[in-house]
Parts: sequence; structure tokens; C-alpha cells
Amino acid sequence: MNRRTARTRATACIGNIRAAARRAGVPFAAAIRYAAAMATQLASDAALPVSIEDVRAAQMRIGDKIVRTPTLISQTLSTMTGATVYLKFENQQFTAAYKERGALNTLLQLSDAARAKGVIAASAGNHAQGLAYHANRLGVPATIVMPRNTPVVKVVQTQGHGATVILEGDTFDAAYAHARVLEADCGFTFIHPFDDPRVIAGQGTVALEMLADHPEIDTLIVPIGGGGLISGMATVARAAGRPIEVVGVEAELYPSMYNRINGTDMPCAGDTLAEGIAVKEPGGITSQMVARIVDDIVLVSERALEEAVSLLLQIEKTVVEGAGAAGLAALLAHPERFRGKTVGIVLCGGNIDTRLLANVLLRDLARSGRLARLRLRLQDQPGALFNVMRVFDRERVNIIEIYHQRVFTTLPAKGLITDIECESRDRAHLDRLMTGLREAGYEVSTVELA
Repeated sequence: MNRRTARTRATACIGNIRAAARRAGVPFAAAIRYAAAMATQLASDAALPVSIEDVRAAQMRIGDKIVRTPTLISQTLSTMTGATVYLKFENQQFTAAYKERGALNTLLQLSDAARAKGVIAASAGNHAQGLAYHANRLGVPATIVMPRNTPVVKVVQTQGHGATVILEGDTFDAAYAHARVLEADCGFTFIHPFDDPRVIAGQGTVALEMLADHPEIDTLIVPIGGGGLISGMATVARAAGRPIEVVGVEAELYPSMYNRINGTDMPCAGDTLAEGIAVKEPGGITSQMVARIVDDIVLVSERALEEAVSLLLQIEKTVVEGAGAAGLAALLAHPERFRGKTVGIVLCGGNIDTRLLANVLLRDLARSGRLARLRLRLQDQPGALFNVMRVFDRERVNIIEIYHQRVFTTLPAKGLITDIECESRDRAHLDRLMTGLREAGYEVSTVELA
């Protein structure tokens, strides 16, 4: 390029920035500073393992072979949180999780020889099903190694998609190690659930769709397990040509990426509702990308996760797993952090055990006062329980179950403890019942949840 051409292009660029600043009502000097910062950022991002071109290529590659899930505003959640809340329903994918995107993008880039030999993965969750489904559809043999304690339903679902399932070891690490041995012995291609540029690029297509549908989104809240989803989505956000904040979310019990980025050493252990993001060691590639292009990581409690799962079912009439609700949990736990922003949340998966879902819903009812267990001290004589029931009848509170304890108690032999499970309209209704029982002379307390 000669000097005259360079000068002409620079003049045109400045003119475009001036016009854009005028349309946006932004001072020209501020627009110039932002353009310079963006140029520096793009030059830095060019060295990352995944680029916006990779994500766009993945979108073209996977095309209509995955569901283009809707991104819809939630008026109720927006009112509750003070943010404008958009939800991306990735739980509507065929296997009920976004993992299909990265798995398919990787499968489509394999050579004919690699496809013929087959692929292998270690997973007890959504990656297993997404890979198995698309491998079967493409005629690629798939082997999935799962820990021996994997729930039967997940084993059956993965086998139902045509994969060979091998149960090995009692932990994911043991299953992973065995999968790498089989990779070497059998010539399979190992497809990592998150630490692979092809997988990351595929997951990034979630953000391409969200921002195409609603370009007004200025904040993305993304669950972090190994980091594949947030790495891909942050790549898209950085290339949007305007500031978009990317905030990651981890369960308090598994702050692995938070530890890696912030140099902390919090333990990663425990039974979390968000088992889909319960990762003890994030990826090397994803850690590099998160450190460079993700703005913040927040942690959420188990209670916040439970509340989010329950709210999404009640308000949006959609079923999500714990990891899928992590974005909303962050919004509920840190309302001041997101108030006034236009937030995009990914409901990244909907594979939750039905019994676990029932427990979550019942616990939420108990915390809101609509379901309670009351403990009363009574005399073991005729009519004692009848008189208690009269108070319940007067306050119009429904009784579900009654439990008597006469033996394992410190009360005298003529005394007993009675637990009564009941339904009320709300906390105020329950409080009126307890007041009525005390006014009738009964000792009453609630059996609280942890």
C-alpha cells in the first residue's frame, strides 16, 4: 500500500468514526479512544487459540443440524431483578444441552480415516449424549467411558444414541485416564468436552445467535465448568464492535476457574446441584482464554441454584438442570451487580433427574412458607390431636402428613411429640396458624431446612 492510499483510507476511517459518534451522541475524542482500544484488543485477541472467524465458520458448518434455540425476554424476571433479562433456551436442543454444538463442529472436521476408526470421550453427562447423538447420525462409531457410579438413566440415554458405553473407575479422572488408553490402543480420536479449539468454536455459536436476535444485550452471564462455553461466547462478545461484559458463574463448591484466574486455593468438593459444571481442573486452553477475555467470575450458593431452578419452572415453565440455572442464580445472588443492564443468560442444559427436581421444588415451597413441618408437644390422651386439628381448620391450612413420636423423646411417658406437615398460602398464612396454636396453649416450632 503506498502512502497516498494509506492516507485516503485513514481519512475515510476517521470520517466513519466521526459519523458514528455523532449518531450515538458520543464525543468524537471518546470515540477515537474507544476505536484505538478496540484495535489494540483485536490485535491481542488474534493470538488466542480461537478467533471470531473460527466461530463463524462453526456456525456455517453445523448449520441446521442443531436447533436454533430461541432467545426470549422474561418480563417477570426482569421486574424481579431490575435488569432486562433475556433467556437463551439451550435446554431445547435434541439432547437438551448446548454440548451438541461443539461436538458436531469437531466431528465435521475429522478426516475420513478418523471417522472410520471412531471417536472416544470421557463423560457422564451432556457431552456424552451430544457426541453420541451426532456421531450416530453421521455414521461415526462412538465410545463413551463413564464412571461406574454414573446414574443408570444417563448410561441408557447415551446407549440409546448408538454409542458403546464402558463403565470404568469410580471417578471422572479414572474414566478419563481409561479413555486416553483406549485412544492410543484402538486408534480412536479423543474429543475433549471443553479443552479443544474446535469444541470452543462450536459453543461460541450460542452467542452469535443471541446477539443476532437481540443486539441490545450488553452483558452475558455464562456458566463455567471446564470453560468451553464461556471461552467461545467471550470470543464473540469481544468481536461485537461495542462493549459487552462477559461474567462467568461457578458453584461455590467448585470454584476451579475462579481459583485459576485469581490465584486462590478454595476447595473443589461436595455434592452440588450443578454437577454439569462441577469441574475440579479447568482446561489449559480455556484458562488462557478466560484470563484474557472474560471480565469477571462470580460464585453462587446451592440455595441460589435451587431457587433459580424452581423459578425457571414456575415462571418460564421450562426445566433446567442445576448448571443450566447458574446464570439466573448469579443474577438473583448479585442483583446490584447487574441492575439496569440488558442481560443475556444461557439455560445451557435441561437434563435433571426427576426425583431431584421434585426435591428442589418441595424445598423451595418450604422456604417460602407454603409447605411446612410443625413440631408440637401434646399430652397422650383422647381428644388431644382433635383439638389441634380445630386450629388448622379455623385457619384453613391443609394437613398432608402427621407423625407421632412416643418412645424416642425426652418427654414424660404421658407426653408425645407430633410433627405435622401442612400446606399454607404463604409465609404470613403460616405465621397466623402458629400464632393460633400458641394462643390455644400449644408449644409449636418449625422444623427448618438446612
